[in-house]
Amino acid sequence: MFRDNPLKAKLAAGEPVVGCWLHMASAVAAEVVALAGYDFVLIDHEHGPGSLLSATSLMQAVAGAGTATMMRVPWNDTVYMKRALDTGVEGVMVPAIDDADAARRAVAACRYPPAGVRGAAYVITRASDYGLKADEYAAKINDNLLIMCQIESPRAVDSIAEIAAVDGVDVLFIGPFDLSSAMGKPGRFDDPEVAATLARAEDAILASGKAMGGIPKAGDDAAAMLARGYRVVVSGSDVILLRDAARADVAALGRG
Repeated sequence: MFRDNPLKAKLAAGEPVVGCWLHMASAVAAEVVALAGYDFVLIDHEHGPGSLLSATSLMQAVAGAGTATMMRVPWNDTVYMKRALDTGVEGVMVPAIDDADAARRAVAACRYPPAGVRGAAYVITRASDYGLKADEYAAKINDNLLIMCQIESPRAVDSIAEIAAVDGVDVLFIGPFDLSSAMGKPGRFDDPEVAATLARAEDAILASGKAMGGIPKAGDDAAAMLARGYRVVVSGSDVILLRDAARADVAALGRG
């Protein structure tokens, strides 16, 4: 159901928001996660197995809880983002935004002409309640949609000020694993060069005034991130929550 975006309202009020990845393409898992109380779920189409049809089922599953829905799209792809937005997600996360030009392309893919290049089919899509709220959707969507740009390379870190200045970019989201991999040191967050680059990214985002997002990693949990100024934290994953609970249960029984 089309509505004013609760995530944008919370961020505008200075409140942090906490979400959970949906990697399983399971409507049941999505419903459980939403009922647990996360502010939003993030459907992963960069690394998850789901389709746009399954994403629709996930959104239907969480609707009763009032949880906001976002999707990480596979790439900064105008065609895929058009189709993803038509499903009715309330925000998109776009991977590998390395400079301001990439950020402008991402925003343009999310906006109807003349502000962007998104194809207009809102008279029939789920995003506008299958056209029942077509006029309201068309009037509000450019301001209503939450756009996250992922910072995942040293070049992106160097370009944070310019990316943040792009109109329409709401959140700069640090991807620590890809960033460390781009530096040739995957997952080595205690490496001085990696740690310094992550700290430089945080400082630049905070200085920009845009909301900063990220994920917990070893030695840096969600609570510590929020205390440090993060306003968007994706702290869980349906796969990881299930995996870790299952392993703990098996271990408690002396198995495995």
